[in-house]
Amino acid sequence: MSTIERLNNDPFLQEANITQLLEMFDLLPNTLFWVKNFEGQVKYGNLRFIEHVGAKSLAQIIDKTDYDFAPRHLAKQFVTDDKKIVLGDVVTNRLELNMDVRGNIAWYSTSKRPLYNKQHVIIGSYGITRILHDKVEPYPELHSIRKPLEFIKENFARDICIQELADTAHISISALERRFKKFLQKTPKQFITQIRLEYARKQLIETVTPIADVGFNSGFSDHSYFSKQYKLLFDELPSVTRKHRDANEI
Repeated sequence: MSTIERLNNDPFLQEANITQLLEMFDLLPNTLFWVKNFEGQVKYGNLRFIEHVGAKSLAQIIDKTDYDFAPRHLAKQFVTDDKKIVLGDVVTNRLELNMDVRGNIAWYSTSKRPLYNKQHVIIGSYGITRILHDKVEPYPELHSIRKPLEFIKENFARDICIQELADTAHISISALERRFKKFLQKTPKQFITQIRLEYARKQLIETVTPIADVGFNSGFSDHSYFSKQYKLLFDELPSVTRKHRDANEI
């Protein structure tokens, strides 16, 4: 009998009030915890998760999906990820760099698992995201790419040579790419592009800087390439993002 089966058949645990266990997640600092059904609807979230999505109570998030909380491009990423989880995939301590609901870029470490019923059928997913802010030092497994990550954060607006990036960690380009794929599920170039685009989106929303200048200041020397990559990630052109911002200010 597996460990899961033993736990499922334990009379003591069957008698326990599961709500009490869930409420313990409210005590974890800078940690989001959530449970979703197979369709991706939220069925539970701890206090930090509720606050993170901009809600005031658990009742406000029940049966909602990521599209109700997050910018569309982020919601699309989350939903796509969750679809893999309910098919049996798992995610363990994946380092991510995304924008929170306030528009601030922050580091996150995410773990997700399929949620099984007593018949061992997947009925949903659950996960934990730890908010790291600017620091990845608490995670020794990331030490091998800490220097390249810091370098990208400080220099993303200029042309970055991948060899230059590998040199910061004193490793080969192939080793650098393997480590990025392992810890970030992205190549160094893909990660740099994401950082640039996240920064560009923040500038389009928060400033009146001309769109062409936003692209250039974010590290894109070619405006058409900037627009193409922006649309691939955010599902809209930079001009549409700026137009939405202007419409909301009226």
